[in-house]
Amino acid sequence: MKISHYKLLIPTLTVLASMLASSCKPGKAGSSVDADAAKKVYVAPGKYDEIYAFLSGGFSGQIAVYGIPSGRLLKVLPVFSQNPENGYGYSEETKPMLNTSHGFVPWDDSHHPELSKTNGEDDGRWLFINANNTPRIARLNLATFKTVEILELPNIGGNHASPFCTENTEYVVGNTRFSEPLDNSNGDVPISSFKQNFKGAVSFVKVNKDNGTMNLAFQLVVPPFDYDLAHAGKGPSHDWIFFTCYNTEEAHTLLEVNASQRDKDFIMAVNWKKAEELISQGKGTKIKAKYIHNVYNENTHTATSTMENETQTLDVTKFPGLVYYMPCPKSPHGIDVTPDGEYMAASGKLAAVIPVFSFKKMLNAIDKKQFDGMIAGDLPVLKYEDVLHGEVKKPGLGPLHTEFDGKGYGYTTMFVSSEIVKWKIDNLEIIDRIPSYYSPGHLSIVGGDSEKPYGKYLLALNKITKDRYLPTGPELAQACQLIDITGNKMKLLLDFPTIGEPHYAQMIPADKILKNQVKFFKLEDNKNAYVAKSEKDTKVIRSGNRVDVYMTAIRSHLAPDNIEGVKIGDEVYVHVTNLEQDWDVPHGFAIKGNNNAELLIMPGETCTLKWIPGQVGIVPFYCTDFCSALHQEMQGYFRVSPAGSTVPIKFSIGVNPVTE
Repeated sequence: MKISHYKLLIPTLTVLASMLASSCKPGKAGSSVDADAAKKVYVAPGKYDEIYAFLSGGFSGQIAVYGIPSGRLLKVLPVFSQNPENGYGYSEETKPMLNTSHGFVPWDDSHHPELSKTNGEDDGRWLFINANNTPRIARLNLATFKTVEILELPNIGGNHASPFCTENTEYVVGNTRFSEPLDNSNGDVPISSFKQNFKGAVSFVKVNKDNGTMNLAFQLVVPPFDYDLAHAGKGPSHDWIFFTCYNTEEAHTLLEVNASQRDKDFIMAVNWKKAEELISQGKGTKIKAKYIHNVYNENTHTATSTMENETQTLDVTKFPGLVYYMPCPKSPHGIDVTPDGEYMAASGKLAAVIPVFSFKKMLNAIDKKQFDGMIAGDLPVLKYEDVLHGEVKKPGLGPLHTEFDGKGYGYTTMFVSSEIVKWKIDNLEIIDRIPSYYSPGHLSIVGGDSEKPYGKYLLALNKITKDRYLPTGPELAQACQLIDITGNKMKLLLDFPTIGEPHYAQMIPADKILKNQVKFFKLEDNKNAYVAKSEKDTKVIRSGNRVDVYMTAIRSHLAPDNIEGVKIGDEVYVHVTNLEQDWDVPHGFAIKGNNNAELLIMPGETCTLKWIPGQVGIVPFYCTDFCSALHQEMQGYFRVSPAGSTVPIKFSIGVNPVTE
C-alpha cells in the first residue's frame, strides 16, 4: 500500500505546531528597542563608523560593505557577477576573473564571507567568499577592497559549505552541497545509482601566509551526503574542522520527505592536520580534474586565468582516524565553535533543543572507541550521549546559527519563532531573547567566530521583511537588525535594508582595516602592458583590424580626444590610464552604443574597454564619473569610416588656445 508523501509530512507539521505553541514567544517590539537607540547609531557627518560589516549578496553574487552602527551602505564589491557600475567583468583586465572550466560565467550565488585569521583572531588582511552555483572561492584584498583571486573547485556540486578558514588561515575549506560523481569518473550514470556512484569532496585550499595566494592542496572523498556549514577548531581543537551534514539517507528526490526519515543526521569531524600529514607522506591519489585559477595582479591591474588539470585526493574510508561522525538532530544547518575551542553548538533546523558538544568528550570517545556503529563501511559514529556537553532546552523553534560574545554567552537565531536567544555556555541556561522581523537565518557578532570576539554588536540577517519598510511591489527589501549585546538584556538599535539576499556577514573593527588602506595606485608602479604614464605616451596603433588606443584621463580632459581612421570591422581596445595621484579622483569612460559597460578607473590605474564599431559616423565618448567642475567638458569623438576606407589613423587633443 502506497502512502502519500504529504501524509508523511502531517505528523511532522503537527509536532512543529505543538512545539511552536509551547515554546516561548518573542516579546513585543516596543519592549526590545533601546531608549537611546537613535543616539547609539548616529554617526555625525565627517565621522567614521566603528565597524566594517561585510554582507554576502546572495543571488547578486557580490559583497556589500556597511558601516556599523550607522547601517550606511559604503560600497558594493563585485566578486562573482559582472558589475556595470565599474566595469568589473566587462573590462578586458577583469573579464578573466569570471572564467571557469564551463566557460565565462557572469553570475553566481554568494553566501558566506570569511575574514582571514592570525592566532584565531580576525586580522583584517583578506576576505574570502564562496560561489555556490559554479563552485569557487574568491579572495578579496582588504587594502584595496578588490577581488584579487578566484579559484574554482572540481568534484563539487554546489559549494555552499564554504569557505571556512583554520585558526591561522592555513587553509580555507569548502565542501559539496550536492554530491555527484567525481569529475574523473564516468558521469553518464543513472541518478538512481546515487548510493553507488555519487561522492562528496572536501576541498582544502592552501593560503600563502604572506601574500594570500591560494592553491587547491587536496580533497577528501567522503560519503555522498549533503554537507552544510562548517567551522574550524581553536586552541585545543586547532587540528580539527567540523561540518554539519544532512540527507544521510542518501536520497536523490523529494528531499523534504526522503531526507527526513531519521531522527538524527551528523556532524563530520575531520582531523585536517592528519590529512595534511598523509598528503606530505605521498599517500594521496592524483586524479584528473579541470578547474580554473584566476588571479588579478594589482601591479599590472590585469587578471589572468590558468587551467589546472589534476588534484590530490584522500578516500577517507581508507585512512582510519581521519574522519568521525557525531549524531545531531536532523537537517542541521551549521556548527559553531566557542572562542576557547572546547564546545561546538549545532542543531537541526526543526529541533526544539540546541545540542552543545564537547571536544574533550569527543577525543575521549574516540580513545575509548565508544562507537554507535559505522557508516560507509568503516567510518565510526560516536555515541550522542558520550560527546554531548548538554542541550539548551526550549530555546524556540528552528535554531539555525550561533555566535559567541567572548563573555561566556552564545546567541542563536530561531528561524521559525523569529527571535534571537541568548544562553550561557557553561550551564546552557537561557538568559534572554529578543524578537526579530522576521525569520532570521544567520547572525553575526563582531569577531563572533574568532578567539577574541569584540562582543558589542549583533547583526541579525532576516529573510522576511514585510511591514518593516515602504513596500516595493511583490519583492520586498532584504533586511538586517542591529542589536546591542553589551548588557544582560539585548536591545534593538536599528533596522536597515540591504542589497541582494544577505546570508551571512562578518564584522570587524574598522581600525584593523584602515591601517592597511591603499588610497591610490602609484603611477610609477603601474606595470600594465598598455599604460600611458603621461600625455606624451598617448598614441593609437593599428595592427590589422585591431586598433589600440593608449589614452590618459586627468581633470578635465581625455587624451587623445579626437581619433580618426577607425573602420567598420575593427576591434578597438581603449586603454585608459588615470593620471591622478590624489585620493578619490576616479575617472569614468564610455562610448556611445557600445554593448559592454563603462570603465571606472582609479587614480594610477589602467583599464581597457573593447569596442566593435557598428555604424559609420561620429561616435562620442566621455568621462562617466563626475570628477571636477568641468566634468561635462571631458569628452571626445571617434570618426568611424566604412570597411576598406583609406582614412589613416589620426589622433590629437587639439590646440590649447591658453598655451598658444
